[in-house]
Amino acid sequence: MTAAQAAAVDRGPGLAFGRTTLGDPALTGEDDRRRVLELILRMDPVVMQVLKTARRLTLPDWRLASGAIYQTVWNALTRRPAGYGIKDLDLIYFDGDTSYEAEDRVITRARPLFAGLPAPLEIRNQARVHLWFREKHGTAYPRLPCTDAALLNYAARTHAVAVRLEADGRLSIAAPFGLADIFAMRLVPNPVLDNAATYMEKAVRMKAAWPEIEIVPWPAAAGDATPWPAAAGDATPGPVAPKVRGSGMATPSGEAAAPHSAASRKRDWMTLSTSPRSELPR
Repeated sequence: MTAAQAAAVDRGPGLAFGRTTLGDPALTGEDDRRRVLELILRMDPVVMQVLKTARRLTLPDWRLASGAIYQTVWNALTRRPAGYGIKDLDLIYFDGDTSYEAEDRVITRARPLFAGLPAPLEIRNQARVHLWFREKHGTAYPRLPCTDAALLNYAARTHAVAVRLEADGRLSIAAPFGLADIFAMRLVPNPVLDNAATYMEKAVRMKAAWPEIEIVPWPAAAGDATPWPAAAGDATPGPVAPKVRGSGMATPSGEAAAPHSAASRKRDWMTLSTSPRSELPR
């Protein structure tokens, strides 16, 4: 598999690793998607610079998360320039010292190391998110046991991906909901928290930057049918929000997804978080 194959949009039969095939679990497996993700990330100089610099910080349980990862994939899939549309770079870690002062010391120590990046770097201790989340977003947030558990609470399942460059050069990937939606360029809500407003805000911004993406609406209350707002420049109305059926969220195809119980979320995370890989060049 070449880099061109990994980063190309499907243009017809014969291309084994394009957007359509990688986004369809019936055509490719998660191992294929992880290998292509690693290849795309290793080809991006800014991502690798951030990962190598973050490794020097030796923060506990750290990862580079969310937009810097999945938006880098979207740019590769759509042949946009590296870094296009990436608003910021999220470096997350987990430290039992949940004081504001401890987090601020980490931010101060990191600032000169990341000077000159094309997007601002935001560093946050995931052990203290529950202390400020309600005030900022208006809803409670669970106390987390580790960094990877934070991914289970992101507003979109598509956003829930993070990587770390290990000491021996291997790249470890955490993706509790898998990578298919990222490669399909499909934004899928994660209604574990009352986070619809954040999801909508991010969805509209991303649709404007990447018109190719598909947006799955936030699940509405039973009997409700709230239309999805059209993005700027979109002349057609958005899809109608699906209804909740039974205990699972209704999908666009009408099938009910699995319920988001605490047990199933833990099982997904333990099953789908990857171990470090060494197949690709360091």
